Amino acid sequence: MGKILIIPSIDIHQGKTVRVVQGIPELNCEEFGNDPVEMAMIWRAENAKCIHVVDFDASHEHSKVNFEIIKNICESVIIPVELGGGIRTLEDAKELFDLGVSRVVIGTTAFEKPREFIKILDTFSPNKVVAAIDVIYDEVITRGRQQRTHLRAVDYAKFLVSIGAERIIITDVSTNGMMSGPNINLSISIAKASEKKVTHSGGIGGYDDLIKLQTMAGEMIDSVIIGRALYENRFSCQKIWRVAESGIFN
Repeated sequence: MGKILIIPSIDIHQGKTVRVVQGIPELNCEEFGNDPVEMAMIWRAENAKCIHVVDFDASHEHSKVNFEIIKNICESVIIPVELGGGIRTLEDAKELFDLGVSRVVIGTTAFEKPREFIKILDTFSPNKVVAAIDVIYDEVITRGRQQRTHLRAVDYAKFLVSIGAERIIITDVSTNGMMSGPNINLSISIAKASEKKVTHSGGIGGYDDLIKLQTMAGEMIDSVIIGRALYENRFSCQKIWRVAESGIFN
């Protein structure tokens, strides 16, 4: 059984770190501080191997207000930073790579403008471009988790693979930030349908959920994005990474 990589999430809204509940940024992370750069350095100090950043201002308003912060994050840590939010064109992707981002995460554009998504894939390679699927009750949603598509997640995953995607981040928005348990079956279904690399996101509320994900889906899902549960200290961060790296899940 493979070891699942744990990826801390930093969600940015108006220059500050926020918690996100069901796709809505709502509460500042006062107990950890609002500075996203400081947060990135904390996760790096806790031995994170990668950081997932979501730019909510870019996602909803196509704003560049957080770009300087994103650049500072990339310069402050020596680990890869993947970023999602508001990437609508090849030029948007190029600008983020120029800031130092290692990988971009694309959701709405892949659905609404697949030719542009293919252009981004061809320019930067599938290793640098990740497709994101946000789901509510097995229906794909887009535009910052506001627009229904009437498309099943499994069918959309197959489409993404057909146009060149090699990795998919799957998020059950109804569980996102709720810490009520992950929708593991959804992630498994996407992994089976796509036969590609899959990152699970949403619902991890503590160590038991992580073990459950590892046990049920460790053969198909190689990484998991965790946000709110880390900020609220639902488990010892160092313990998570030490266990993951020691191979005792095998």
